[in-house]
Amino acid sequence: MTDHPFRFGAVAGQAQTAEAWTGLARRVESLGYSTLLVPDTLGTLSPFAAAAAAAAVTTTLRVGTFVVSVPYRTPETVAWETATLHTLTGGRFELGLGAGRPGAEQDAAALGVPFGTPRERVDRLARTIDAVRDTVKEVPILVAASGTRVLGLAARKAGTVALGLPPQHTEDQVAARLDELYELAGDRFHDLEIGMNLMAVGGEPPAWLTSRFGPLGPDATGLLTGTPDQMAETLRRRRERLGVSYVSVNAQFMDAFAPVIERLAGT
Repeated sequence: MTDHPFRFGAVAGQAQTAEAWTGLARRVESLGYSTLLVPDTLGTLSPFAAAAAAAAVTTTLRVGTFVVSVPYRTPETVAWETATLHTLTGGRFELGLGAGRPGAEQDAAALGVPFGTPRERVDRLARTIDAVRDTVKEVPILVAASGTRVLGLAARKAGTVALGLPPQHTEDQVAARLDELYELAGDRFHDLEIGMNLMAVGGEPPAWLTSRFGPLGPDATGLLTGTPDQMAETLRRRRERLGVSYVSVNAQFMDAFAPVIERLAGT
């Protein structure tokens, strides 16, 4: 379904010290991950600053936001930050954008900025992409999308579409959403890199995951289990069926996932 090679990202945004954060970045790079991705929440490090610090102590690792919540900043501010990081990282920065995750409204209130209606936030997302493109055209842009309006916007303007679906979704449910993206993207579909995030890797899902999302069945796409060979085969099948080639994982599981990267990176 896709000619895109596999890429892998580790999602992290917390550290008690600068040394802990830079050490994590070096570890992510040494394990073969393509990107270190930083969330945009008040419970994590500021994503632009954290990305800059991670890039400063690595050489090949790309750094990115996962994802910038567009209500928090003006489009022009995001473009400014992006251009700065593009320069300071030597072109290793990737911008991830979203219209606002669940819970983002509370963070917006704490920051003293209006969250906006769904329509206003999607319009702001479009303006943010345009502002970035007008400022620096070389930065890859990822858009986190689940609903039809954002999927349509991502189909037109993004290089990577990260499917923001609940982790308990099955492959059949993901396929249905990708059918919609296919219709929206038209000729652009095969140029799009499709990404999905793994919440847990290895054995049984951790308690925090099931308490937040409920039970995850054996077909849940947010959970990857089995031996490294079995997990690699699952991801090959998902790429063949769904086109998913960019796989991110909670950094809590980055060591457990590393053997899968050894089998798949760049293939």
